[in-house]
Amino acid sequence: MNIIKKLNMILISALNLFALEAEENDKKIPVGGQAVIEGVLMKGKNLWGLAVRRPSGEVFKDSWQNSSRTKHFPYNLIFIRGVVVMCEMMAVGFKALSKSAEVALEEEDEKMTFKDILLAVGLAVFAVGGLFIALPLWLAGHLATQQLHINIIEGVLRAVIFIAYVAVIGLWPDIREVFRYHGAEHKTINAFEAEMKMTPENIMKCSRIHPRCGTSFLLIAVIVSIIIFSPVKTLVSGESFIMQVIARIILIPLVIGISYEIIKLASNSGKIGLCFISPFLTLQYLTTREPNINQAEIALISLDTALEGGLSA
Repeated sequence: MNIIKKLNMILISALNLFALEAEENDKKIPVGGQAVIEGVLMKGKNLWGLAVRRPSGEVFKDSWQNSSRTKHFPYNLIFIRGVVVMCEMMAVGFKALSKSAEVALEEEDEKMTFKDILLAVGLAVFAVGGLFIALPLWLAGHLATQQLHINIIEGVLRAVIFIAYVAVIGLWPDIREVFRYHGAEHKTINAFEAEMKMTPENIMKCSRIHPRCGTSFLLIAVIVSIIIFSPVKTLVSGESFIMQVIARIILIPLVIGISYEIIKLASNSGKIGLCFISPFLTLQYLTTREPNINQAEIALISLDTALEGGLSA
């Protein structure tokens, strides 16, 4: 797998890295997860569980401790914890993606190196700074003259560019396969939270849409950015274009923190929260595909591993 494919896998898998845990008082064991290459990573109360399908058809399993700084001060403070969670999930995601690439392709050189990670970070900075911030800002400045109109158009363009990006890379066969495992991950969590008997057949009956998915978070972040960036646009309106882009990049952690709190509140507010967040869930139809039963089996094994064999006990 060449470096371009690796970087695309990292970027698209990052879309569902931000899955939020259920509150423990709502579900005795909070879970979350993400798709990886030919497999699924699940987060249980104490462990991360990884399951990957080898080319031979056998299943590779691995697990490691799940710990988070958000349990301690000051990382658990509102607006800070969202940024901390994202950083932690990115670190875990890189580890899982590297392992899944090595196992699924059975080649040691497919393991993601430190160079790969640096390139991925560089590409992510370019994508965020160039594609999702600079380009909408530049286009909005040429499409409108009034400040309010510019702010709104910039936000709308940012959402359109993001959705178009997801749709286009979804045409890539390798990415579509990751999307199928993403669907299997969602179906498995939905079956678990509905307290169904955990079998691949039952998992296949569930929805591939889940309210705590990171793709919904990213769309909410786009809307939050309109509100946060608006006063900045006014303050730096006399500055150069580069300074206006830098000002927005500096505010990204604040956008992440606020968006995290919004989706966390909505996901734990029952039917009212679901009604609020439901329009944002439609994006998951782009980032998930219907899995087959073998992929559902992988997601189930991953969850069972994360729960320390609790499903098969």
